[in-house]
Amino acid sequence: MGDPKRQRKQYETPRHPWKADRLAAELQLIGEYGLRNKRELWRAETILRKIRAQARALFVLTGEKRISEERKLIQRLHKMGLVDEDATADDVLKLTVRDILERRLQTMVYKLGYAKTIHQARQLITHGHVYVRDMKIRSPSYHVMRGEESLIKVAIQIPVE
Repeated sequence: MGDPKRQRKQYETPRHPWKADRLAAELQLIGEYGLRNKRELWRAETILRKIRAQARALFVLTGEKRISEERKLIQRLHKMGLVDEDATADDVLKLTVRDILERRLQTMVYKLGYAKTIHQARQLITHGHVYVRDMKIRSPSYHVMRGEESLIKVAIQIPVE
């Protein structure tokens, strides 16, 4: 379990730090989703990497064990809002970083029209104006589960110009 006071990194850095195509793709995603820094992107990539590793591990299993493990993985990802209920392990392998970033609270607030820009959505969240299930959420990286989309509320009105 480890020492609860010891903080650990929630992400893995890229293996090669200076590949131009990866740097350009990262910069484009950071701008599109209003991320503060590359660590937020790397955290999403790490989450995706772990999910895909679990899906790849299913292909080694056979019989009832594979069916039950696949069902558990699909149910968890369905609850997270990443796949449909009737998805397969192949569908899990098709997930991208964009799928993870689309479920962030910052992106949801912007897509639902509560903010004019993705950066304003981040500001509303960090200033404590956004509620999910009557709980104030101050983390723009909060992962919105399936069914919580309709429970997002903003305490202030943004004037439309």
